[in-house]
Amino acid sequence: MNDDAPPTLDKPTILVVDDTPDNLALMQTLLKDLYKVKGANNGERGLKIAASGHPPDLILLDIMMPGIDGYEVCRRLKADAATRDIPVIFLTAKAEVEDEQLGFELGAVDYITKPISPPLVLARVKTHLTLKASADFLRDQNAFLEQEVARRTREVMAIQDVTILALTSLAETRDSDTGNHIRRTQNYVRALARKLSTHPRFAAFLTLHNIELLYKSAPLHDIGKVGIPDRILLKPGKLTPEEFEIMKTHTTLGRDAIEHAEQQLGVEVSFLTFAKEIAYSHQEKWDGSGYPQGLRGDAIPISARLMAVADVYDALISRRIYKEPMPHEQAVEVIRQTAGRHFDPDVVAAFLELHETFRAIAVAYADTDADLEKKVAYRQMADGVPPADAAPA
Repeated sequence: MNDDAPPTLDKPTILVVDDTPDNLALMQTLLKDLYKVKGANNGERGLKIAASGHPPDLILLDIMMPGIDGYEVCRRLKADAATRDIPVIFLTAKAEVEDEQLGFELGAVDYITKPISPPLVLARVKTHLTLKASADFLRDQNAFLEQEVARRTREVMAIQDVTILALTSLAETRDSDTGNHIRRTQNYVRALARKLSTHPRFAAFLTLHNIELLYKSAPLHDIGKVGIPDRILLKPGKLTPEEFEIMKTHTTLGRDAIEHAEQQLGVEVSFLTFAKEIAYSHQEKWDGSGYPQGLRGDAIPISARLMAVADVYDALISRRIYKEPMPHEQAVEVIRQTAGRHFDPDVVAAFLELHETFRAIAVAYADTDADLEKKVAYRQMADGVPPADAAPA
């Protein structure tokens, strides 16, 4: 027998492990017309062939052999992920019930005693090869289905990412302050969510799945600003009371824009739930003095409470055309002092523990001088002022 040769395409491969040459020759003669036959005259050799690049489809295994016996060979086969699914039929002179019982306990699919009945051996081999083929088919189908589910899950996640990116990009075209602000705030929100994920008040909500959705949804918190007139959105100074009332509508406009997108799809999109909450409620305050609904305490969605801290911190430390940035330490103190009034006290406590992480995120996504120059130019254009390098009319 050429025991290391690859199996033929048409015939299943049978490995016969037996220390007696006559028994190997007998099985070769019995099986060769129907199967590709490999032989091993000891357990170690049998294990090596079974674990090769061309494993057998079934193993006929003697028990009484020098070195490691058939029982030990079976134990090792079943302990190895590469060989555990190969069906094993014991072919042995050990005919006691206890021997047969042990064989099945070790994972054998059948137990045939010697002297053999050729028709019986052929029938048992055929039966177990058929069962193995069915099991392999189901295993392959399950693997295919798992791969297909994983592929479609990736597609769904990509669609989510593209949807949010498209909406976020729309916001950036209307508000020159949003670019790095969006990237900073979504990282602040994720840091807070992770910190609070073991807190008794938040643990049930802040699962790994929800934290990822919060991270994706956070960039849409100001999407409603696309509906605010430029004269208000881009005003380089303090808003009048009337202008501020109009600015406040960005929360409702943002929620409505996301809901409109859902209506166009004809279904409620679960991953946008947090986006709607954040857009609509991130300006609510813990004491009920915020807008648009004047929600108080736990009535404010958790997603919005996290965003409120992230949004205010970033507004404080960021340079604007009409103000200089506030030092990190001062911004931290402002948030600390407003716990219980503006913010959920437990969210503030998490923020205070994480404030150095917030500082690191702010540095990593800091606005550059070029960014500020672009903002100045953008606002001047909105006010009808031509760019400095524009040619005279």
